[in-house]
Amino acid sequence: MSEIAVKLTNVTKEIRGKKIIKDVSFEVYKGEVFGFLGPNGAGKTTTIRMMVGLMNITSGDILVEGASIKTNYEKAVSHVGAIVENPEMYKFLTGYQNLMQYARMTPGVTKERLTDVIELVGLTDRINEKVKTYSLGMRQRLGIAQALLHKPKVLILDEPTNGLDPAGIREIRDYLRSLARTEQMAIVVSSHLLSEMELMCDRIGIIQQGELIDIQGIRDFIQDGVSSFNFYVTPLDSAKKILESAALKVKVEGEILQAVLEKEKVPEIIQLLVENKVSIFEVREVTKTLEDKFLEITSQKRGV
Repeated sequence: MSEIAVKLTNVTKEIRGKKIIKDVSFEVYKGEVFGFLGPNGAGKTTTIRMMVGLMNITSGDILVEGASIKTNYEKAVSHVGAIVENPEMYKFLTGYQNLMQYARMTPGVTKERLTDVIELVGLTDRINEKVKTYSLGMRQRLGIAQALLHKPKVLILDEPTNGLDPAGIREIRDYLRSLARTEQMAIVVSSHLLSEMELMCDRIGIIQQGELIDIQGIRDFIQDGVSSFNFYVTPLDSAKKILESAALKVKVEGEILQAVLEKEKVPEIIQLLVENKVSIFEVREVTKTLEDKFLEITSQKRGV
């Protein structure tokens, strides 16, 4: 089991007598990218604000590298680098001058560390240009560089790819995956871009109406043990009766039969169809995306 970098235990937030966050508990491990998902207003940003000490915790606790945000704030937050919403920079200064301003606030940040971080986020060629000339993707990378200056053990990013074009999104994703792997950093990412989260994250947690409703490895979450398969066959009616006789849940989609079954049983079903003189042109697995599964879970929770 990997080492725990961040641990939330029964974290609750009340505002004017109303529970906004309700007994949220989860752990984030070193070397992983943890995705934090939820509909608008679900409590993602509120939880993140408590994780970085920008908002008080009503009850429960958050430990970062074993130090409590509530009782040992300075030690806990010294391990954290974060961007909550958009990184703000001095646009009339160069990227390097901006990083120097942050370095002055943090003991122990050397020029060598500055150079290493600039190279890590891929800004070496543009770091001496003014920030006002930077694209949004470059500003996001500069923000990540600033968050990494003090060698944090935990990086927390709220919507890090917000407003980026596809190339910028891919760059940020690749940087974060690389950081987790090479620096053994725990990274917590909140985003609405579910297709990106699917590519970026090792595990995800879903929060809705202030409650953590699910937390799983990304592949386990999407696959869920059973899959749907499209059977391109003829005659359709005969094939449907045969699959139903095998106790499968079957529906007709145009000229296709769609059945829910375990992948290991597909050869057995194909053999059954062939024995009953059904012509098979193709059998294709219908893969769920993170977006499909996310909408399925959140709509169930709402009772839709």
